[in-house]
Amino acid sequence: MEDAVPEAHGASGGTPADRTARTVKVWDLPLRLWHWALAACVLTAWFTPSVYDGLHRIAGYAVLALLAFRLLWGVLGSRHSRFRMLGIRLRAAPSYLWNLRRGITGRYIGLNPAGTLMLVALLLALAVSAITGALSVTVTFFGIWWIEDTHGWSSDAVMVLVVLHVAGVVLMAILQRENLIRAMFTGRKRIRGRS
Repeated sequence: MEDAVPEAHGASGGTPADRTARTVKVWDLPLRLWHWALAACVLTAWFTPSVYDGLHRIAGYAVLALLAFRLLWGVLGSRHSRFRMLGIRLRAAPSYLWNLRRGITGRYIGLNPAGTLMLVALLLALAVSAITGALSVTVTFFGIWWIEDTHGWSSDAVMVLVVLHVAGVVLMAILQRENLIRAMFTGRKRIRGRS
């Protein structure tokens, strides 16, 4: 893979004494802003239905706008923002997850195969949730049970995926000894090389 780091043997791969660390820019500013704005909108939408319906709708429409931006940025954005590696990473995901149970993580500059699988699952679940939510407040579709039920189920699925996403980030940060949350703020990831 073009952005897999040569030391794809596991989390350790040598002692700290024989390594040097440097960083490389991975996620551009628009992608980082998109990520944190989406997180804020999803949390806002999750905690506001039936209490603050206006805010819930605004958050839902913002999610739709953010999804549209992400589709556009997946074509026009910087190298690690583009969707060009999706097929390869999705095909690699089953074996990646199988190896992960033994602590074999590999080193990827961009998303690893599990992260790519999560990205696709979250984008699809968010699209279903936001679209059915928008439909359920229109005159034509208001009160149609299957649209409202689909909105509820897909919203629950989004939150399950969010929890799995956070757990995956924490797991990878521990296995690879890297602060991935900081990387999503700074846009830079650590690349380890031989001394």
